[in-house]
Amino acid sequence: MAVELDHSFSTAKSVDESFATILDLERVVPCVEGGRVLELTGPRSAKAEIKVKMGAMSMTFTGTVEIVEEDATAHRAVLTVKSKEAGGQGHANATVVFTLENDGGTIHTNAQITGKAASMGEGIVVGVLDALIKSFSENLATA
Repeated sequence: MAVELDHSFSTAKSVDESFATILDLERVVPCVEGGRVLELTGPRSAKAEIKVKMGAMSMTFTGTVEIVEEDATAHRAVLTVKSKEAGGQGHANATVVFTLENDGGTIHTNAQITGKAASMGEGIVVGVLDALIKSFSENLATA
């Protein structure tokens, strides 16, 4: 199942501060509710996990987060997430594009979900992803 979502957010931080946070995986990954860095695997990549509740099910996904594009002048960054469901055969992969401005910015998420999570139906998946991104945006403003 493919899902595309667009969100805007506001912050009192400067655009440079917000951009620095996006590029610091140890700071940005925990902004996702249930997310944590397990290990830095390079200057632009980390092994991470996220615990997600979808309906009555709780799932843990483990994988990599990588900064694949970075444009300091445009304050734009692209991160990829590639993860597998622990104990299952599903995966959750995403490309996340951050475009920052002085008072906030936008987050464009293109996700591909398979396995148990996808079997919950598009409405539940979109609802959970939407809530995660909104929570992320709030946490990013204070990270």
